[in-house]
Amino acid sequence: MDKKSESWNRTGSTSPTSTFRSQQGGSSSSFRDDTYASIIEGLKKIYSNKIKPIETTYNFEGFHSPPLTDSDIEAKPIVLLIGQYSTGKTTFIKYLLDREYPGSHVGVEPTTDRFVAVMNGVEDRVIPGNAAAVDAQLPFRGLNKFGQTFLSRFQVSQLSSHVLEKMTIIDTPGILSGDKQRLDRGYDFTAIIEWFAERADLILLLFDSHKLDISNEFRMAIHSLRGQEEKVRVLLNKTDMVDGQQLMRVYGALMWSLGRVVQTPEVMRVFLGSFWLEKPLNVFEDCRTLIESEQKDLLDSLRELPRNATVRKINEIVKRARLAKVHAYIIGHLKKEMPAMFGKQSKQNELINGLDKEFIKIQQRHQLAPGDFPNVEKFKRGLGIYKFDKFHSLKPQILEKVEDALSADLPKLITKFPPGNRMLSHAERNPFGNSEPNYYDRSDLPPNYWEFSSVDKSSIISQFNSLRPIDGKVPGSSIRPVLIKTGLSQDILAKIWGLADWDSDGYMDSDQFAVAMHLCKGVISSGELPDELPKAMIPNRKV
Repeated sequence: MDKKSESWNRTGSTSPTSTFRSQQGGSSSSFRDDTYASIIEGLKKIYSNKIKPIETTYNFEGFHSPPLTDSDIEAKPIVLLIGQYSTGKTTFIKYLLDREYPGSHVGVEPTTDRFVAVMNGVEDRVIPGNAAAVDAQLPFRGLNKFGQTFLSRFQVSQLSSHVLEKMTIIDTPGILSGDKQRLDRGYDFTAIIEWFAERADLILLLFDSHKLDISNEFRMAIHSLRGQEEKVRVLLNKTDMVDGQQLMRVYGALMWSLGRVVQTPEVMRVFLGSFWLEKPLNVFEDCRTLIESEQKDLLDSLRELPRNATVRKINEIVKRARLAKVHAYIIGHLKKEMPAMFGKQSKQNELINGLDKEFIKIQQRHQLAPGDFPNVEKFKRGLGIYKFDKFHSLKPQILEKVEDALSADLPKLITKFPPGNRMLSHAERNPFGNSEPNYYDRSDLPPNYWEFSSVDKSSIISQFNSLRPIDGKVPGSSIRPVLIKTGLSQDILAKIWGLADWDSDGYMDSDQFAVAMHLCKGVISSGELPDELPKAMIPNRKV
């Protein structure tokens, strides 16, 4: 293990990041590539065949957004990082990737002066914003509308990483405070934050535990996240620098500050953590358990992103289809209301001025939900550049396809999701109980026996698969009979389970199962069992 992982193990605990990486990169990943890939393929076909035609026929793009491309739907989950400068955004990415990304720089002053999309690639390279915005293989073509000034401050940084096989991370410029807020960036910072937020699957607001003020620019950025609140999480970073009493006060001050900015009835989820790569976590002992648990929770939420992102994409397509259907009814209605010969301009002006009343007519005539209608004033502005008599009339066959997608195809797609593993109670996590065993501690086995390279995983993988893992994991209740067959006592098996289930979730992936069987073999052959699982027994795979 690397030095960072060792620092997490000073008290015998397992590094949340190494667990995160092993789960992301190995068989224990909650993301089944083949299952979710097939769902995405189905979503692309439904959109292309049944939803996109209504968008192109009735010029949905002119009022809402351009048609989705395959790369938009296929795009990996996006994690958007937002925070004032020196809150640790770039360092957090470095911590997850276990290395710097191309073009990154860390410092106490504003150092990330551009938007950076950190993505997976076969080699390290930087793609300039202008090139990235026209690349059909990248989901950034919509950024062209923000102009050359912004594109010159945007880049894609690619590197080979198991983490980035599952997600894309957006590093944003450090938000300015004080007199620096008066500096003109040359582009609409808030609008670009809003663009990325709409496409993100997780939005992390980072705060420094010693700098909780929310500048005007930060306040505007947070306000631009309205409508995306369910994606927003808060990370109170650098919490290893304060003791328990100070941490309580800092947490309270942060919640008070957020309450003045975020006008929602729900309380935002706030994670505590300190993400350093080069130095150990030198946390106060009264905060250690709390911070380790908080960091694990945050990494767990990142691990679940692929599944959650696929669900979100289906939901977004459903919302888009409903909006496109209502849009078609509006356009068809305006077309039908136009006179055949004379007075077209005056009638068009009349329809625009009374658009709210026309919306009510359309809603009642077609039994449409009021919540599916667009903002009246915004729609009026969009109508100003069109001639209503040039609009297409309603085409029932196109509307029927959308209705079919909403009532049959998309609900059927949701049923293809694999069931997830439920969270086990503490008592359920060790199927052999929590008794403290008496066990042998001899040294008849060679030193390399306690390395993962000595585990014969290939010989047990078929046995593991026969237990029908869900999301790559098998619960203890299913593994218990297998371990009991070894003939070892309940006390010894309880100890073995506690060692092999190193993330203490009550489940085992194939690596953990292989280690458990390896430990059983060691006890049977020599009576030897370590007091703590050697670090070399945990596979140090990257995400």
